[in-house]
Amino acid sequence: MNKMPRLSFWQIWNVSFGFLGVQFGFALQNANASRILTSLGADPHNLSFFWLVAPIMGLMVQPLVGAASDKTWTRLGRRSPYILGGAIVSMIAMFFMPNAPLFFKAGGTAALIFGVTMLALMDGSFNVTFQPFRALVADMTPEEQRNIGYSIQSFLINIGAVIGSALPFILTALGIANESDAGEVAPSVIWSFYIGGSLLLLSVLVTVFKTKEYPPEQYEAYKNITEEDKAEKVNFWELLKTTPKVMKQLAIVQLFSWFPLFLLWVYSTTAISQHYFGVPLDFNASDPEFLPYKGAFDEAGNWVGITFAMYSLVAALFSIVMPKLITLTSRKIVYSGALLIGGLSFISLYFFTNQYHILYSMVGIGIAWAAILAMPYTILSGVLPPKRIGIYMGLFNLTVVVPQILSGVIGGPILRAFFNNQGIYVMVLAGVIMILGSISVAFVQQNKQQIEK
Repeated sequence: MNKMPRLSFWQIWNVSFGFLGVQFGFALQNANASRILTSLGADPHNLSFFWLVAPIMGLMVQPLVGAASDKTWTRLGRRSPYILGGAIVSMIAMFFMPNAPLFFKAGGTAALIFGVTMLALMDGSFNVTFQPFRALVADMTPEEQRNIGYSIQSFLINIGAVIGSALPFILTALGIANESDAGEVAPSVIWSFYIGGSLLLLSVLVTVFKTKEYPPEQYEAYKNITEEDKAEKVNFWELLKTTPKVMKQLAIVQLFSWFPLFLLWVYSTTAISQHYFGVPLDFNASDPEFLPYKGAFDEAGNWVGITFAMYSLVAALFSIVMPKLITLTSRKIVYSGALLIGGLSFISLYFFTNQYHILYSMVGIGIAWAAILAMPYTILSGVLPPKRIGIYMGLFNLTVVVPQILSGVIGGPILRAFFNNQGIYVMVLAGVIMILGSISVAFVQQNKQQIEK
């Protein structure tokens, strides 16, 4: 097997640069989708059911794209066609989602259905772009550069998230209106999606045209892929049965990591608007009766963006020091410690009553977020066979979407049945679950393993 050449810092940077824009889009979605859907008439207590379209799209898209990109080669490369195609569709969906009231009656069922449809299209195309990016880092970097490769990726993801999350707040400060009539979306959010979609595509173009993927013969020589390997048929069921043990162990950690993250994205607007801004528990943004609270709700929506920007900024900074911490301790210690800090920070949200104090909690959540984005893939990339790395990464990403689906199915009923529609208690639940994730890291075995044939 020929040894892969080491990449310069800027080569690794360019490989991952498109993540900046993709996460810009994800951040706008995560911070504003609940706000948009609520503005279009969704019941805040049923938001998790509307959000289910996002992980379901990931469940369908990621393994298929991973398998297809393993077999693809074009003038653009192996992964780049999927990265670019997904970015174009993402931009289109981002332009349309907040504009549902332009096409249908504001606050009407048709506008809400259109908004949910655009959310599904947007998230599905995000995943078409996102999944090959994971494989691209493994394709292009030798083993000794994987830690720095995924850390740069995590850094760019979080820089994009900082800007995307804070954009409605920034535009409001620049004079763009942040309030809207019942059933409509605030202009600050609409313009944020215009800007986000444009930057998403531009950043992806940097990766596509600045990264020269290895042609098939060279890639196969670096990865020791034989003609028999290429002729081998892919059987998803067999792959699931023969996955490495470490992948199954990481799946448990992923369950306890992504379940609470989904609760954060879905219910943070509800929790913060109720707990810190005095919005009623039965608030309905499309009902004129609640119009006096619409301003407080929109202000809370902007503040959600600031808190998300805070945890993303901390995650970006922590991504820089994470490789050094791993060297001083171990991957497992850093991973487990970050999840523990994140869990305690979720719980701390209950004890604060001042909106500015939320930023303290976001520091800990940001540390956990950085580890969640990088550590599982750093651990996993060393045990996957190069001939199947795309499809295995796609299958592993099921451990991201399945916990979100589970969270979406039971999150709403838990809010109503156990927490009397008080969103802040959902944040406490998220913290407890993330602490379980910290404990489960102890059972992950890091030794290099062979995939069963």
